[in-house]
Amino acid sequence: MALFSRNKNKEKKQEEKKKTEEKREKNEERMLLEKARLFDIILSPIITEKSSMLTSKNQYQFKVANNANKILVEKAIELIYGVKVEKVRIAKIPSKPKRLGRFSGKKPGYKKAIVTLKEGHSIEIAPK
Repeated sequence: MALFSRNKNKEKKQEEKKKTEEKREKNEERMLLEKARLFDIILSPIITEKSSMLTSKNQYQFKVANNANKILVEKAIELIYGVKVEKVRIAKIPSKPKRLGRFSGKKPGYKKAIVTLKEGHSIEIAPK
């Protein structure tokens, strides 16, 4: 009888190890997918006269995906650029009507994020 209970205990321990390894693998896959998703959040930096003035205040502007929120933008900036974010503000820029002769259309709207970095951190967007 004692032999059978030992074998059962060993089998249970092996099953538990397999379960924990599977959970760890699933968690790693989920983290990789999350990182890949974060790279799709930031579309491009916005380089204008106003945004270049904001860099002196340690603020940077980015065009972001329409489904982005402040938390995702903060995580994406920290992952991509390796800096610490202090504050994120988001504005949705509406579409604007445009004309070319008698043809009318719309310039597409987009979502813009203004990211404030912590002291001592900076982002090199365009080479000087």
